[in-house]
Amino acid sequence: MFLEKDFIANLSSTSIEKGSFEWSAPSNIALVKYWGKKENQIPANPSISFTLNNCKTTTKVDFKKTIDGNFTFDILYEGEYKKEFVPKINHFFLRIEKYCSYINDYHFTIDTSNTFPHSSGIASSASGMAALAMSIMSLEKLLYPEMTDAYFYQKASFLARLGSGSACRSVKGNVVVWGNHEEISGSSDLFGVEFTSAIHSNFKNYQDTILLVDKGEKQVSSTVGHDLMHNHPYAERRFTQAHENLSKLKTVLASGNLDEFIAIVESEALTLHAMMMTSMPYFILMKPNTLEIINKIWKFRNETKTPVCFTLDAGANVHILYPENEIEKVFQFIKNELVGYCQNGQYICDEIGNGSQILT
Repeated sequence: MFLEKDFIANLSSTSIEKGSFEWSAPSNIALVKYWGKKENQIPANPSISFTLNNCKTTTKVDFKKTIDGNFTFDILYEGEYKKEFVPKINHFFLRIEKYCSYINDYHFTIDTSNTFPHSSGIASSASGMAALAMSIMSLEKLLYPEMTDAYFYQKASFLARLGSGSACRSVKGNVVVWGNHEEISGSSDLFGVEFTSAIHSNFKNYQDTILLVDKGEKQVSSTVGHDLMHNHPYAERRFTQAHENLSKLKTVLASGNLDEFIAIVESEALTLHAMMMTSMPYFILMKPNTLEIINKIWKFRNETKTPVCFTLDAGANVHILYPENEIEKVFQFIKNELVGYCQNGQYICDEIGNGSQILT
């Protein structure tokens, strides 16, 4: 079992002068939601997610040794300097400095891009921080070649969490658990772990079509929303519910019971937003078209008996989840009845993926 101190790098020298790594890391969609956190990015409750395949961030990191004794960096988005990204990246480096002291020997040039529109309302912090963490760990692997693969990926997830909590679930695929849970072997608050229990064939290549309802900036950031759980009147019951739903979902993933899967996943999505609406101050991130889509999905499922359901992140966009063998029927439903509720008619087709990948 890894402890925080186990992730502190003890390197006597940083003999590598310069180099470059390029990684891609996907976004993920939580089935059991994480909402509320303790100090140092520790989750208040465990969560489980599908790792996506197509919605990903690609990040190239060039590093060059300096004599300054403090890390420095430039951050670019699609080759253009991105001033507004500087505070978040600087905060990330300050957080990981304790565990990766070697970063103070280098200047980093970070060039990142997304396969999805940057302002699409899809959170890119998870995929972006995961991709950056993978490159940092690739440098550490150069400096400490005896490192095991298991340690490499667990520390990468640990570092990604310090940049964005849910980023720790984007390092690996296909199904990832983050947070201590008594029924999940190896689960930890410090990093995400692959869900190694049985998964029924019903969930193989599970589909996620993301309807882009609102691409504007959220009125309340996720960080602020998490903080509002500290004095939330229903917080403790919610945290208990998350543990209970993760136990139920473990059984459902093994049995392949799609009706029970739908009930848990949709309840989790609505509970997440209920926590927002009952915090103080309260807020609503769903939009009218979000509700229109949800009602359309319920009507379609009831009339056709198609096992399709929705989930939501902390925003207005709707993730439609369904088995691979239902693609044709669900896609026709989306085109006929749901596209009109999307901003500029935009949606993204995705599915379960395998996690981060090294490119160069």
